[in-house]
Amino acid sequence: MWLTTADEAQKLARQPQQAPAGRAAGDEAVTIDTSKRFQEMHGFGAAMTDASAILLSNLPDSKRKAIMAELFGRANSGLGLSFTRLTVGASDFSTRAYSYDDTPGNVPDPELRHFSIEPAKKYVLPRTREALAINPDLLVMISPWSAPAWMKTSRSLITGQLQPQYYQPFANYLARTVEGFGREGVPVSMITIQNEPDFEPDDYPGMRVNSPDRAVIIGGYVGPTFRTRGLKAQILDYDHNWDDPQMPLTVLRDPRARQYVSGVAWHCYEGDVPAQSRVHDAYPAKDAWVTECSGGQWSPKYAEVLGWMTDKLIIGASNHWSRGTLLWNLALDPKHGPHTGGCGDCRGVVTIDPSTGAIIRNVEYYVLGHASRFVLPGAYRVATAKRGEAVEASAFINPDGTRVAILHRKSGTGPLTIALDGERYEVALPVDSVATLRWKARSGGK
Repeated sequence: MWLTTADEAQKLARQPQQAPAGRAAGDEAVTIDTSKRFQEMHGFGAAMTDASAILLSNLPDSKRKAIMAELFGRANSGLGLSFTRLTVGASDFSTRAYSYDDTPGNVPDPELRHFSIEPAKKYVLPRTREALAINPDLLVMISPWSAPAWMKTSRSLITGQLQPQYYQPFANYLARTVEGFGREGVPVSMITIQNEPDFEPDDYPGMRVNSPDRAVIIGGYVGPTFRTRGLKAQILDYDHNWDDPQMPLTVLRDPRARQYVSGVAWHCYEGDVPAQSRVHDAYPAKDAWVTECSGGQWSPKYAEVLGWMTDKLIIGASNHWSRGTLLWNLALDPKHGPHTGGCGDCRGVVTIDPSTGAIIRNVEYYVLGHASRFVLPGAYRVATAKRGEAVEASAFINPDGTRVAILHRKSGTGPLTIALDGERYEVALPVDSVATLRWKARSGGK
């Protein structure tokens, strides 16, 4: 067992190995049934934003290599992060607003003669290549915050909508981004056509793309363009909050779009995680992924963040069909940046002080670690049943047959009882703490 306590006395701390207390009695707080398997998992991670890549790149080589190995590797108790997100052009966590096709005076460029991924080549792509070298299982998704300004009604990277006459150039723009990243050694596994499409921020790049328009853009332009160009990157819809599942349902009801959409991307800032199951139940062949959630100074208490993020983003997201979870910035500085507009108090998985090189591992680091270190790519979620509301739990079986359970104890006293493979375990788990338990496969099979 690995334990993180609310008082921060223990953080992903290894506990003594424990033998079963006897046969399961049927009254355990949590029962794990490995014979019932659900979605295949891929992994957990955070976004390699411009801000994160800049901070990591500016560390001394030895320190950068060490923290990258710790974040993406599995040796020496590394986190083994296996999922990341890159932005197509700028986000609020960039040092300036830009796209990959900015033209003088915003002159229309439907042939994309000005297209260039050069801004990504300085920091983001080198750090992502480094992460891929450490962990070849790393899954890369990409999302634009805005189309190039000349494609939009606002003629600005900030606010506005995509003009219909530029649907095909926009599809080509996304395809060329996937191709360009691939040539730079960063294969793109998944893409969304717009970050948070129901939100037009007023001080950083953004673009409103309602659900009927997304269905047209995906079904009539992006999907066919990717197919024609032989691109294997999967298209995810939505990339926005749990509060409006009707938005992805509208896209999935469109038969042309549905054939190209492999799943739905979710954010955590409004609504609740059961929305994922609502969409899954309507379209069970479509995957779910949590693709953004940030911690920040609006919620500064360690114990509250530990419990909420574990409940919603690790346990809840998995139990509601997600194949993986991404937090937002992998790294930020002590001033919550660098950023241009947008969130002024977001927190990274780690905080890097550019003046000293000091690295702080935040509560988000431990939330991710309880899953990413132990739930391996190719694992399956298995059935869990709990008695009462004292604990939240999700469980998995890895490709090597090891069993993993992630637990958040919310109330109660005394040992927490768990049934697995017919045996009973009694685990000392303090209230408000999070634990990961791992069992070796029983003799004779997986």
